[in-house]
Amino acid sequence: MAGAITLRNVPAAVLRAIRQRARAKGVSANRAVVGLLEESLGVASGGRRKRRYDDLDALFGRWSSAEAARFESRLAGQRKIDEEMWR
Repeated sequence: MAGAITLRNVPAAVLRAIRQRARAKGVSANRAVVGLLEESLGVASGGRRKRRYDDLDALFGRWSSAEAARFESRLAGQRKIDEEMWR
């Protein structure tokens, strides 16, 4: 069952961000807001709840782009195939 909600006192910065998102996605402002609500609540457009795995987030951090690049460069040597070993 669909419903309607009226929002009041929406800050100008929020309105601008909604309009920018709507333009970027090629949808109406209403559809952009509904999409944002679905994403933030973890609900798919069909009413099914999306499964979100965040139970281990506190144990792991996020790498910056520089940290990820450094990690990848250090693994590069391990990813090379030793031709002598495979003869």
